[in-house]
Amino acid sequence: MADTTQSDVVFRPKPSLPPPPNTVGVVGWLRKNLFGGPVDTILTIVGAWLIFTLFYSLYEYGIANAVWTANSYRECLDTVLPNGEKVGHNGACWAGVGVWMNQYIYGRYPDEEQWRIQLALALLVLWLLPFWLPKVEAKIQTGLSCVLTFPFLAAHLFLGGEASIFLMITSSIALALFIAVWLNVITSYAMNKSIGKVLVGVSGMADKDDRLHKYVLMAGFALLLVMSLIYVSSWDLPEVTTQAWGGLFLTLTISGIAIASALPSGVVLALGRRSKMPVIRVFCTVWIEMFRSVPLITILFMAVTMMPLFLPVALNPDKLVMVIVAVCIFASAYMAEIVRGGLQAISKGQYEAAQALGLNYWKMMTFIVMPQALKLMIPNIVGNFIGLLKDTTLVSIIGLYDILLMVKASGQDPNWLGLHSEPLLFAAGVFFIICFAMSKYSQHLERTIAGGYGRR
Repeated sequence: MADTTQSDVVFRPKPSLPPPPNTVGVVGWLRKNLFGGPVDTILTIVGAWLIFTLFYSLYEYGIANAVWTANSYRECLDTVLPNGEKVGHNGACWAGVGVWMNQYIYGRYPDEEQWRIQLALALLVLWLLPFWLPKVEAKIQTGLSCVLTFPFLAAHLFLGGEASIFLMITSSIALALFIAVWLNVITSYAMNKSIGKVLVGVSGMADKDDRLHKYVLMAGFALLLVMSLIYVSSWDLPEVTTQAWGGLFLTLTISGIAIASALPSGVVLALGRRSKMPVIRVFCTVWIEMFRSVPLITILFMAVTMMPLFLPVALNPDKLVMVIVAVCIFASAYMAEIVRGGLQAISKGQYEAAQALGLNYWKMMTFIVMPQALKLMIPNIVGNFIGLLKDTTLVSIIGLYDILLMVKASGQDPNWLGLHSEPLLFAAGVFFIICFAMSKYSQHLERTIAGGYGRR
């Protein structure tokens, strides 16, 4: 019989048992999270009662006892409920909000010309739509073309009248770029090629030196520009001065321009503050600290009342233009510090690795450092944008009829004298929807482009 040593013995691990089934269920989850003890139970009951009371009160005020059709605020108050009582102040008078809805959105912009605002909004949405189309290339160029030129096209549509040569040329450039963007979308889906490659192939320059391809693209864009200029010069739009602008339209115009300019100007100021050149560093530091240390309302008053005193009388800048410039300056100072914080979060090894690859300063910042920093700055950037959108309501103090001043004006209408709560609730709901959408989209960006940081 052969001897069996210890080394010949084979040790086999016992088969692992399957994990026990999940027996927690809904009852266990409730016991763990809401009714874990006497204190938790009391807090849960009190919290549920408060939430129910709040929402039931809002339901009674905003829906059950609300008045949806009336010709005056007094008629709203005298409306009789099914139980025989008058509505009084126990129900919302949404009839007044419905009557003033057009003014809340467009201000005093003429009704027959409001299609121009709607057309500009449709163009903006279509211009940005290629960002969400997977087959479309050159998304960065698309965004830059929209940010840099769309405001001029929108201004031409909004103002109307006899446009200056500068505004006509910039509007034509914007329209040509818009057409080029959608020609790129069409060729990307129809031919799986960008519009640039299609033009190069049609022109017969595909086999030539790549440096010659840009001339084909320039010729194509020049043709679009000439066609756009001929079309824009034929516009005959009645003039609508900025004094007639108001409501949500004015709020989105000011905040949209400020948001679009805040990030690029903030990046420039942040890089300037970190520059090794003393003149640039001191200038950017003074700019940031000066405008970041002053309230926005002070800057608005300075722009509207003081700046015209230092400008030539013949210049006579428009109040809205001065307000937009002031808000953009204020936003750039805050955004610069957010960008600087994001740049400091990047480790020194990234800079050294980029320099080891032979990249110069601008290529290092453009391709290596700034993309990583922007990913880290998404929550702060969107938070700043949300705060900037809400801060634009301060323009009502200097006489611009934004949505806040317009809802206050509705309560001064003789037919709706005393209507205050419902318009303010409407304005609050509008701001909540816009800000909540911006917040959810920022979370989507964090999950999609922020790598591990957004997926934890």
